[in-house]
Amino acid sequence: MNYDVVVGLEIHAELNTKTKMFSGAPYHFKAEANTDTNEIDIALPGTLPCVNHEAVKKAIELCHALELKIDPLVRFDRKNYYYSDLPKGYQITQQFHPIGRDGHLYIDLDGVRKDIRINRIHMEEDTAKQFHLYDETLIDFNRAGVPLVEIVSEPDMQSGQEAALYVEKLKQTLNYLDVSDARMEEGSMRCDVNISLKPQGSTVFGTKVEIKNLNSIANIKDAIEYEIKRQSEVLDNGGTIDQETRRFDEKTMTTVTMRKKEGNVDYKFFPEPNIFPIRIQDEEIQSIIKAMPELPDAKQKRYIEEYGLSDYDAKQLLLNKNLAFYFDEMMRYSKNAKACCNWLVSELQGLLQKNGQTIETTKVEPKSLSKLVDMVNDQTISSKQAKDVLVDMLDGNDPEKIVEEKGMKQVSDTSMIEKLVDEVLDENPNSIIDYKNGKDRALGFLVGQVMKKSKGQANPQMTSAMVKEKLSKR
Repeated sequence: MNYDVVVGLEIHAELNTKTKMFSGAPYHFKAEANTDTNEIDIALPGTLPCVNHEAVKKAIELCHALELKIDPLVRFDRKNYYYSDLPKGYQITQQFHPIGRDGHLYIDLDGVRKDIRINRIHMEEDTAKQFHLYDETLIDFNRAGVPLVEIVSEPDMQSGQEAALYVEKLKQTLNYLDVSDARMEEGSMRCDVNISLKPQGSTVFGTKVEIKNLNSIANIKDAIEYEIKRQSEVLDNGGTIDQETRRFDEKTMTTVTMRKKEGNVDYKFFPEPNIFPIRIQDEEIQSIIKAMPELPDAKQKRYIEEYGLSDYDAKQLLLNKNLAFYFDEMMRYSKNAKACCNWLVSELQGLLQKNGQTIETTKVEPKSLSKLVDMVNDQTISSKQAKDVLVDMLDGNDPEKIVEEKGMKQVSDTSMIEKLVDEVLDENPNSIIDYKNGKDRALGFLVGQVMKKSKGQANPQMTSAMVKEKLSKR
């Protein structure tokens, strides 16, 4: 039987604020266990939460970027459940009044745009981290209270590929906004998948299975594709799908049962009594929106329309937000957008990778790379020379100074080039004969000899043209 696949995602992203959601304690991913905590995080008696203004601001930015309707009245609720990773015995969240509702994010699937609806975004606090050993459990409370946003999609995805594209696009948005670093490998972005199958064309959803805590885009795709296969086989064999929570096993590339679900858990939600509702004035919301950075889609459109870049080149720049910011800075000093893009993406990136550096750590300033690009374009130096100059620029040196000190300026003096060409032709009569006999390699050899005599400074185009002209007369 053929089935329609129904996939929805719940994504938790840690907000990269300096302090926690309801306390003044800091949070650092690699901090020593239980050092980034205070009395509020571990729920000492008499302590009260205080809302992190910066976390609310970042949540508003994300809501606007994903076109959700923002609720100006910020309210929190209490979710009661008694796990060892929750010191209070409850979690402060936004069950009834999320900060944003009814947004969307579009993905590009083989050139076809598809909108994925977003049901809601709400703020909450993270739990402590547990380490299960053979006969005991250790708890690190550093993560307890870290501000989170939960982004809940509608069940609009139909494959692992669509889900992967959605998460990748969302991750990019979080990064460009500087709302979250979204490092899935560090747990600052975590994904739960809800997936069900139904007979093709049916309007009745099948039984939903949840796959918890997927920590990479590849795992999300693989887990969904495996689960589609597993559920299809169960249904084809006349079985029924159990409502359950599963996890993805990377070693076997399969999903494994964690626990069965008999029904919805009653968390006994009620309004959080220790946090009064906070009304955000419209002027403040508009001020937050106005100060937001340019988003990837807007950048891509601008790169294509304003700079004439291809869709491919624009997307290459957008893969890394710091690469895109570097390119924007380059364009303050140069008008050669295509050349700047090529030298940045291909030449500088390749050189940095070879030397164990990144665009974030390089000493090559955008202004300096723009200078180098313009020196190639105005034929001050050749492209080959520029690659040598770029190596010296890794130490932070100015390209114009390097060219001057090494005497690398390209020579376009016709009389000087003509003299060198005559010398080379006189010294290589056999190459002239080879050229006359149709051996094209002879031309390259002769041009190379002229370049060698000029120590690489002769203008290559002028040299090639002049060698051809001289050969035609001999």
